[in-house]
Amino acid sequence: MITAGIDIGSAAIKVIFVDGNNIIWNKTVPTVPNAGDICKKLIKLGLETLSINKDDISGIAATGYGRRLFPETEKIVDEISANAFGAFLLSNGRARSVINIGGQDVKIIRITPEGKIDDFKMNDKCAAGTGRFFEMAGRILDTPIDEFSRVSEQGKSPVTINSTCTVFAETEIVSLIAQGKKSSDIIAGIHKSLARRIYELKGTMDLEDDIYLDGGPGTNTGLLEFLKYEFMREIKVFELPQFTVAYGAARLLSEGRR
Repeated sequence: MITAGIDIGSAAIKVIFVDGNNIIWNKTVPTVPNAGDICKKLIKLGLETLSINKDDISGIAATGYGRRLFPETEKIVDEISANAFGAFLLSNGRARSVINIGGQDVKIIRITPEGKIDDFKMNDKCAAGTGRFFEMAGRILDTPIDEFSRVSEQGKSPVTINSTCTVFAETEIVSLIAQGKKSSDIIAGIHKSLARRIYELKGTMDLEDDIYLDGGPGTNTGLLEFLKYEFMREIKVFELPQFTVAYGAARLLSEGRR
């Protein structure tokens, strides 16, 4: 039974087709004002790529900030529930904690043995530490985001980023460039600062093993290493970390769970 999951986030739209447990097609594009129309086109593209008809899928589940922008759905799921269930299933039931870095917020979720939300913390007051922050830093440093990991590894003396607000952090990064600091040290400093901020978000929440990282920046191995250092724990990453939430929504639909 094939189901589709759509995660309409603040920075990207992720669409996934799932057959049973298996991801059989996925696609992500930047979020734009006409998100509903883009979702229709992505669903059509998925059907064409798989050479199937819409009648061949049992339904579509939508999640994310813009989950109500696509009305052609059988199920609407809040993104925290979808994230928890998706992480639980993709880890074969091992995940008990997940750190999700989205376009505009960071979430830390504790998961029950049944794949439901046990507790969570969310920072949505400022974009510092989110996908938008990385986009800003990449633009200023003239470095593609997918190069951050490689460049960060070359950093010998990570700088200190003190600002907790993206606007002020942007000014701080420009100042560091003017001081002649190397891009590698600045990017390593960004990773170090964001990892510390994410750890501080945890507060008194007790995170059980296993801990997983997902969201678009989940592919950033430079950030991952600093997170491991801050949490002093092993942190794992899914094969397709940006699709965990869409996968969870699709599976919640297929299993008929609330």
